[in-house]
Amino acid sequence: MRLTPTERDRLLLRSAAELARARRARGLKLNVPEATALIADTVCEAARDGKRLAEAIEEARSVLGPGDVLPGVSDVVTEVHVEAVFDDGSRLAVVSSPIRGAQPLGDDAPGAVVPGPGVPQPEPVVHLHVRNTAAVPVSVTSHFHFFEANPRLDFDRAAAYGMRLCVPAGSSVRFDPHGEGEVGLVPIGGDRIAIGFAGLVDGPLDAPGTKALALARAEACGYLGAVAEDPAPAPASPSLEAGRAGQADGTDRADGAQT
Repeated sequence: MRLTPTERDRLLLRSAAELARARRARGLKLNVPEATALIADTVCEAARDGKRLAEAIEEARSVLGPGDVLPGVSDVVTEVHVEAVFDDGSRLAVVSSPIRGAQPLGDDAPGAVVPGPGVPQPEPVVHLHVRNTAAVPVSVTSHFHFFEANPRLDFDRAAAYGMRLCVPAGSSVRFDPHGEGEVGLVPIGGDRIAIGFAGLVDGPLDAPGTKALALARAEACGYLGAVAEDPAPAPASPSLEAGRAGQADGTDRADGAQT
């Protein structure tokens, strides 16, 4: 006997529902999977009996009450979706408020997420004007190294080095095609190591020479707003300085002595 995936799922649901019925008959309170299976199976059986969608949903709502489930189950099982085969074809039944008369426990429910005290959002250290030269929208997430953002974004890359967007974690800022706007930036925290992104840094942000090298890479790769810094002149060696002094007073030797 070959069964389709849908038929196998239906048999699995039926088995779980029968287990829930047997445990309820023994006086046990149902957990989340048991309650969900029993409600969904009730819809499927009502459809098989020839009842209409609204009648099947109403019957499923009456199968369980607050006393039939463990504490907190009604806070988790707030809606049950199941596809059932009715006389006029398959329908998706959505059983909202499936446990009749349930009173939500709110913050006292098992596993409830209670938010902690809010953390004040830092103030931007740098404000930059950004222009999107691309024909498509560009989004930058909160903790992306803004210096390495899309090369078609035109802004002062040097000022954005070591910075991220001053927005809540997990959020982003969108730049519309050929649009522009102002953003606030704050320094990247922690150990200040930038790995990945566009590969312009790939290491500690504050290591000597790293910013100048990253700017040179960005300019070479065509990042708008990136201008390589002029390298600082290397200090001359003492012997070279002595030679220059010797040339100035008519001597040729590096130590300034007459030849």
